[in-house]
Amino acid sequence: MLLAVDVGNTKIKVAVFEGSNLIERFDFYSSELQNQIEFTLNKYQSISDLVVASVGNIPKEAFLVFEKQLNVHFITHETTFPFHNKYETPHSLGIDRMVLASGAVLNFPKQNRLVIDAGTCITYDFIDENNNYLGGAISPGIRLRYESLHHFTAKLPLLSLELFEEIFKEGETHQFIGNSTPTSIHSGVLNGVQNEIEGFITQYQRVYPKFIIILTGGDTEFLANRLKNTIFANSNFLLESLNQTFQYKNQND
Repeated sequence: MLLAVDVGNTKIKVAVFEGSNLIERFDFYSSELQNQIEFTLNKYQSISDLVVASVGNIPKEAFLVFEKQLNVHFITHETTFPFHNKYETPHSLGIDRMVLASGAVLNFPKQNRLVIDAGTCITYDFIDENNNYLGGAISPGIRLRYESLHHFTAKLPLLSLELFEEIFKEGETHQFIGNSTPTSIHSGVLNGVQNEIEGFITQYQRVYPKFIIILTGGDTEFLANRLKNTIFANSNFLLESLNQTFQYKNQND
């Protein structure tokens, strides 16, 4: 069994895999790291490997303390990936984006692929049908947009997607013309994100008429119900891709 750990900007996402099957997935904050991993290893005593992909600030030593119990692996820029990295600054490309690109190639062979990861940041990654990673874009995610409006203004309140979902029924379209400060903020943030994603997709379609769109990240479910384009939505895609990247590495090193 494998324990896959994705250290993000906000939370740590973890999944237990047996082969390609995801057995359990959970999230926690960095302060809970050691307790949560110890709990998981006690619960699943057949786990033999721990693989980590990190864009956060947790040092490797926090994971190496478990070396006596299992094999610890880190996905780095030197890892064997199933694509050609054409990024102009390849060593500045986030490991999370590389893992997502790897998963896109392994799951959707011989296709153009656009991976949209809607988390703390929204990242766009494009891999062509010849497995060339071409690059993409990075923009603020939904939570960052709400927080920036509050922190960088004098009087705008701090709102959130959760507050929006408390007010509006599931699947209901948010107001285009906000008739109050809160609804104006919700309109700006949520319509802004939706229009941004649709706009990026349209730009790619002008160059690549056919490609698959993979949507993942913490805001997957909310966005998938509101985007016009046909999308393969999977909030666990990064963790699944991390498992697949580890298997690919073992087979090709």
